[in-house]
Amino acid sequence: MGSTAQIDLWHAEKVATQVSVAPAPNGIRYAAWGETRITDADLERLIGAVPAALSSALAHRAYYFVPLAIADTGETLIAPAYSVDLGDRAVCHRNAAFGSTEAVFISTRLVEDRFGLAFEFFINVAHNFVEAAGVPESFSTLVWAQAEAQVRGETSQDAWEARYRTLDPGQKSAKPASRSDSKSDFSAAPAPGAVIDERARLTYFESTFSDALAVYMLSLAIDFDYRDLREREYPLLDAAALAERLRHVASLFPANPGYEFQIIKRRRG
Repeated sequence: MGSTAQIDLWHAEKVATQVSVAPAPNGIRYAAWGETRITDADLERLIGAVPAALSSALAHRAYYFVPLAIADTGETLIAPAYSVDLGDRAVCHRNAAFGSTEAVFISTRLVEDRFGLAFEFFINVAHNFVEAAGVPESFSTLVWAQAEAQVRGETSQDAWEARYRTLDPGQKSAKPASRSDSKSDFSAAPAPGAVIDERARLTYFESTFSDALAVYMLSLAIDFDYRDLREREYPLLDAAALAERLRHVASLFPANPGYEFQIIKRRRG
């Protein structure tokens, strides 16, 4: 393992000149550079899980898989290999612009497994898609109906907080997650005649759609247990509600050939 002194940092733009970026069969543009520790087969599997229907909105994006993207500098610097010191200075991803290309540099050496890397890639793709194309109205309608029905939990901290801000414009942050099983501890719904914060509601729709799209792509690339998505800061969305969201996303963006979308419910006991 090299020390920081032995590993020279590269400017992101210089890295971009060292590798050829070409579209995958689904239209996603990507490249790998440095000691990423990812096999070509694994990387192709991740890239190929992005539905082709998303590619037109991502035409100006390029995804670079690199060992480490450094966070503690105003410049976008990339490490060609891993060291402990550089790992402490790195971040999951950094963005950069080269002419008309919006580049996303994804750190492959900050995650311990394929699950973590896959989710980091897919959540970036999802956010980039929403930024370019917005949220389908049909998805917003579905999610709002779930909120009105007081569905339990959410899919991320951003979605959890945006939901509470939407339903209570005077509230700066969401209620903390509770250990209780009572419905009120896990959900929020608009009271009759309540004022809705429309800006927060738009953020809520964008957050929930990005989350659902990322989880959908993750399910195409690898098999995982829904509980693997659990975080401590907020209660995880009710599984049936997430399944409803994912099925809707799958209907909008069908899986590419060679990929299959499945939701398998395990029996208790």
